[in-house]
Amino acid sequence: MLSAVAGYVVAQYVTGGTGGPGCKVVSGKGDGATYEFTPEQAVNAATISAVGTARDLPERAVTIALATALQESALRNIDYGDRDSLGLFQQRPSQGWGTPKQIMDPAYASEKFYEHLEKVPGYTRLPLTVAAQKVQRSGFPQAYAKHEPDATLLAAALTGRSGATLTCEGRPAATRAGGADAVRAALARDFGRDVLEPAGAEVDDGAEGRLSASATSPSADAGGDGSGGRTVTLPVTAVSGDRRDAGERGWQLAHWAVANASELHIRSVSYAGREWVAGHTDSQWRPLDGKGAAGADGGADAVRITTGD
Repeated sequence: MLSAVAGYVVAQYVTGGTGGPGCKVVSGKGDGATYEFTPEQAVNAATISAVGTARDLPERAVTIALATALQESALRNIDYGDRDSLGLFQQRPSQGWGTPKQIMDPAYASEKFYEHLEKVPGYTRLPLTVAAQKVQRSGFPQAYAKHEPDATLLAAALTGRSGATLTCEGRPAATRAGGADAVRAALARDFGRDVLEPAGAEVDDGAEGRLSASATSPSADAGGDGSGGRTVTLPVTAVSGDRRDAGERGWQLAHWAVANASELHIRSVSYAGREWVAGHTDSQWRPLDGKGAAGADGGADAVRITTGD
């Protein structure tokens, strides 16, 4: 799945692509490890992680998927590749991975990758490059290994195990409409409709099977700062059957929102007494000084995502 795009992938991975990195993940272990990447890569990485955890897969599965996508496409949803390879994982329609349109849907492509990974006996105990190769059957089977450190950092943040470790500049993109409705639709697309149920949101089927959320959902509240923004509030509770605790679930949702900030015009995200605000040059998660840590339902903690639209 690799040869025709190999040069492109190397160049894009090193340079960060058009517009520079803009996003950064740091190690929660305090060892100084970091990885910088672009908002486009952040959106795709967040989708890959969300789909994996929605399937209740372990963090190791997400790490394998992220390392694979880093090698195959540099976490970019490219519409070309070796022979008929396409998308994040360079999957081939001629080999039964789906139609070109399906493969170019990051959520679908991620689902198919995990579907095949789960069929690999003992994949969590295999070296990453071996597990990835059993799914991809690439002409460069050792290439995945070099991405394991970066994929490990990303997976720790995007599964929520390592809190307050992912930040982005959050400059609004001009390619897509943002706002509370777009945030809820994207949440449902990546995590499934269950992610909105604790917040009381209504999710309807949209055109061509895509998911959209009702504009009258009680999870969207008018912004109180006079800016015209709106807030999506997601009370964080432990999910039955989920291997992670509520805190990890909350940080996954919070980091997902930051990763999607440019794409969905998200202005701020708050969780567990900390807040990220778009446009700050240091892009840090800052303490809320005791404000906003409690959620709306009986004091339960909540993730609050405020948009600029």
